Amino acid sequence: MSAHDDTRKLVVLAVDDEPRGLDELVHCLRNSPHVAKVFPAIDASEALRLLSTDDPRLRDRKERGLPIVDAVFADIDMPGLSGMEMSRVFAALRPSPALVFVTGHAEEAVNAFDLGALDYVLKPYQQDRLDRAITRVIEKLASAAAPAPGALGGEPGVKNDDEVIPVELAGTTKLIPRSSVRWVEAQGDYARLFTTEGSHLVRIPLAQLEERWEKAGFVRIHRSFLVALPLITELRMGQGGYQVVIGNEEKVLPVSRRHTRALKDRLVGSGRNG
Repeated sequence: MSAHDDTRKLVVLAVDDEPRGLDELVHCLRNSPHVAKVFPAIDASEALRLLSTDDPRLRDRKERGLPIVDAVFADIDMPGLSGMEMSRVFAALRPSPALVFVTGHAEEAVNAFDLGALDYVLKPYQQDRLDRAITRVIEKLASAAAPAPGALGGEPGVKNDDEVIPVELAGTTKLIPRSSVRWVEAQGDYARLFTTEGSHLVRIPLAQLEERWEKAGFVRIHRSFLVALPLITELRMGQGGYQVVIGNEEKVLPVSRRHTRALKDRLVGSGRNG
């Protein structure tokens, strides 16, 4: 059996500073047929002690090159070291466990995904919702073990961490499919996502999105714009330089001189007439 075989059951760490909440979380996780073991921790300090000590229950995983645990289900608001701060320690582990935040505060969703959280589950815990989060952990482990796909959009049927983007709308967290994003405009340390239905502001710098979305077919055309390459229908000379036309809506965006050559190469490489 390989290290990330789909049939291998998960070893999970559950962290919540409220005893009743921790009991409910552990109960739901143990109810999943995909979970073999659940290690409870009453706060972040106890969780980090478990991961950093040579616990005999976890020694075999270290020797096999597995994450110390497959996933961490952690509350965000805890006294002392918060779930957000704790997640930065987990991210530094190699290999690192999948991170799922569990909390009663929906407004923290954007911060959670910025820190690389795989999912975000609201309290009170619901078995079916935690089961979906566990499924995402299994999918992530399977995709990490699979060969890197050669196509821009990735291997069909395999999701990645950026397939959906959490945005906040009047206190409600909405998940926007990346496939619906047509172009992105930089707005300081934020980015505005333009979709078929409107626009959404997210707290992610454009440079970071450029790096994360390159393999999904997004290309930088200007210091202020990132565009879905398949949606470019025309590259033309306009006043002051080149411009691109996006889709059927005749949206025109500027192309900076420094990005023109790379854009032409990408368009030609995609089988388009640049």
